[in-house]
Amino acid sequence: MNLGIIALVFGVIFLAELPDKSLFASLVLGTRFKAWYVWLGAAAAFLAHVIIAVLAGHALTLLPHKLVETIVAILFLAGALLLFFGKHGVEDEEEMSKPRSHSFMKVFGTAFGVIFIGEWGDITQIATANYAAQYHDPLSVGIGATLGLWAVTGFAIIAGKRIIKRVPVKLLQRITGVILLGFAIYSFVQVLR
Repeated sequence: MNLGIIALVFGVIFLAELPDKSLFASLVLGTRFKAWYVWLGAAAAFLAHVIIAVLAGHALTLLPHKLVETIVAILFLAGALLLFFGKHGVEDEEEMSKPRSHSFMKVFGTAFGVIFIGEWGDITQIATANYAAQYHDPLSVGIGATLGLWAVTGFAIIAGKRIIKRVPVKLLQRITGVILLGFAIYSFVQVLR
């Protein structure tokens, strides 16, 4: 185990994940459900992705890049459309600021599923696989990547709790929808290149 590699990978992955869709997904989920349950679900999904990236990183690079980008673009677009036009309804601000009292397994499963599906082909997954191949130290790379992803998720959930008290929920949903639409457009542009 190499602390230098852990620190390097942690820093890069943390910064790469900050503007990512998973940060926004964690933020939104953290405003709607019990924060600890959301974090555990997201953390488990990120751990699964780090393990996949470290163990099978080279296989991911063999997938056609355009196929991965097309799938990612479609998922972003679907998320944006759901936020803009979905029948999810927006409760009043006071009601939205209260965590939902759903069961642990339901919230854990939702957070896990959203993050697990959304992270396929993500830059942090690809970077983790590349670092594992470059440094030949999968344990150090895995620890650094996992801690970086977990830290960003915690930050998003904590920030989300504070943001929801100051920003109207409908505005937050619209902003998140615009961001997801931006990611979709960017991904479609990458496919066309």
